[in-house]
Amino acid sequence: MIRNFWKELARPVFTLAPMEDVTDTVFREIVLSISDPGYLHVLFSEFISTDGLCHEIGGPKVRHRLQINDTERKLLTGKNVKIVAQIWGTHPEKFYQAAKLICEESQFDGIDINMGCPVKKIVKQGGCSALIAQPALAKEIVLATKEGSNLPVSIKTRIGLNKVITEEWIAQLLECHPALITVHGRTQKQQSEGLADWNEVKKAVALRDKLNPETLIHGNGDVFSREDGYSKAKEYDVDGIMIGRGIFHNPWFFNRNSDEKTPQEKLELLWKHTELFTRTWGTGKNFATLKRFFKIYTNGFPGAHPLRARLMETHATEEVRNILNEVKR
Repeated sequence: MIRNFWKELARPVFTLAPMEDVTDTVFREIVLSISDPGYLHVLFSEFISTDGLCHEIGGPKVRHRLQINDTERKLLTGKNVKIVAQIWGTHPEKFYQAAKLICEESQFDGIDINMGCPVKKIVKQGGCSALIAQPALAKEIVLATKEGSNLPVSIKTRIGLNKVITEEWIAQLLECHPALITVHGRTQKQQSEGLADWNEVKKAVALRDKLNPETLIHGNGDVFSREDGYSKAKEYDVDGIMIGRGIFHNPWFFNRNSDEKTPQEKLELLWKHTELFTRTWGTGKNFATLKRFFKIYTNGFPGAHPLRARLMETHATEEVRNILNEVKR
């Protein structure tokens, strides 16, 4: 009997979305370090390619996406936060193999299947949100993942590809009895444009209630505060809320005091992130990856724009430190 931790969490559940080149062990640790117990329930890994993970040569190149630092693990344990590995691909047998590999690692609490990423190059390969147009293959993938896993299997998806087909699509997924379906209220074609349609998310909830009450439904899209998250959970009757871009607006999203922080607090967190990134990855990860985070910390205070411009020109940790030291003077 697989233990479904999702059903043990207090509702509404708050999760941090899986994001490419964002939710690695470093950023997850940063978020955990400033989050209060009970405010954040589940973290996700970056997207992990099943083809890459299962390839004899390429496997080690993507294994870093499964990395959980010792310091992150301590925070996960101390704050009772779960962690889920998210995988994507197009071949059911690779999902089966990847699930077994992840379970052998014994570091994760669940496995999530990416059927929502809207990036065009991935969609052209038939992966992620492209699976919305291939329900038979999608179902094979879910069942293969469940067969290879001794952890609860969940799905993150959207309400359609080029047009909204929420009920038709979610009904197909519910037949596979996943532990959870997280529904982003946009189609693939919309990318991140326009407003997320939470009425479509509510349709998924109603369909779940009718077809498979055991599967949980979480909503995702345009939630930028915990208050808004609680409000949407109540209004649309979802079991949980997934936060994506909201964390870029405020890294302290999961802190009980999530009000605007001082420039000093923001820059201290920027340096902590830079230092941890360097200590964790050394030269094994492109330093430029850090620059998307600089944008998070250098905003909302006088002088933020020129400071951010200078930081975006850096190529090494020492350069970042020198600039921050100048600001302190």
